[in-house]
Amino acid sequence: MDSYVAFDYSPRFRIFKNGRIERLVPETFVPPSLKPENGVVSKDAVYSPEKNLSLRIYLPQKSVDDTGEKKIPLLVYFHGGAFIMETAFSTIYHTFLTSAVSATDCIAVSVDYRRAPEHPIPILYEDSWDAIQWIFTHIAGSGSEHWLNKHADFSNVFLAGDSAGANIAHHMAIRAEKEKLLPENLKISGMILFHPYFLSKALIDKMEVGAMRYYERLWMIASPDSENGVEDPWINVVGSDLSELGCGRVLVMVAGNDVLARGGWSYAAELKKSGWVGKVEVMETKDEGHVFHLRNPDSDNARRLLQNFAEFLKDETR
Repeated sequence: MDSYVAFDYSPRFRIFKNGRIERLVPETFVPPSLKPENGVVSKDAVYSPEKNLSLRIYLPQKSVDDTGEKKIPLLVYFHGGAFIMETAFSTIYHTFLTSAVSATDCIAVSVDYRRAPEHPIPILYEDSWDAIQWIFTHIAGSGSEHWLNKHADFSNVFLAGDSAGANIAHHMAIRAEKEKLLPENLKISGMILFHPYFLSKALIDKMEVGAMRYYERLWMIASPDSENGVEDPWINVVGSDLSELGCGRVLVMVAGNDVLARGGWSYAAELKKSGWVGKVEVMETKDEGHVFHLRNPDSDNARRLLQNFAEFLKDETR
């Protein structure tokens, strides 16, 4: 029975009855580079030696060449992949973060975390929180990573992620406020959610399409011990208290052909009604699917999305 396939997501992965996962796509590891790519250099750092977990830091080359103490916005990014696939070091994420840093002139930290089903929910949220805490040990300029000490502006911090990573970013913003991560005079400036992975029974019933059931099944693979299924507050964030979101501005990206778009729209609507003191806006890309900008980064719509992302980071008046 151990060889029985319980869920077949070919050509990406298969889950067997005994819980074993077979990832069918070879997982790439793009090494960091101090040789500029698109004007950006990168390096890796360990944030949890106990768990052997690392992250990747991206910095504009001109900041490296700058002998002064110029501070630039800090972007903390969480990769997607349904909590199951991809890493912070995959080709698509290295490519995207390099482009994002080049477009925004920020310093970015791309967080890697342990994945389901080997490490089921909520382990990856705890890993992500460990990374956030490690990053903020540099707030006084005396942390272990020189780039963060010298260049990160901790008064101008943004959280971001795509799909499952957008879900993680939301929970990190909530926890940052609840646990008072920042000093009283500081607040996370903003959050950008690319095609967020939010579900609920109401959303699934309203759509009544197979793709929504597919995402529900992925959630149950990632969170097999959840008693509430898609009503679990980890995935049904719209049903939780959004008023304590710990940031000042939110940009929600949705794609017209993405069944998860309804969850993004619902999130923005509930955020406005929650009593949260901040500003939320939604950018829709019609005729595109889920995380299209990662699959086809050279398309006109992907460039337009990246431009809107850059404008959001740079424009404090939005």
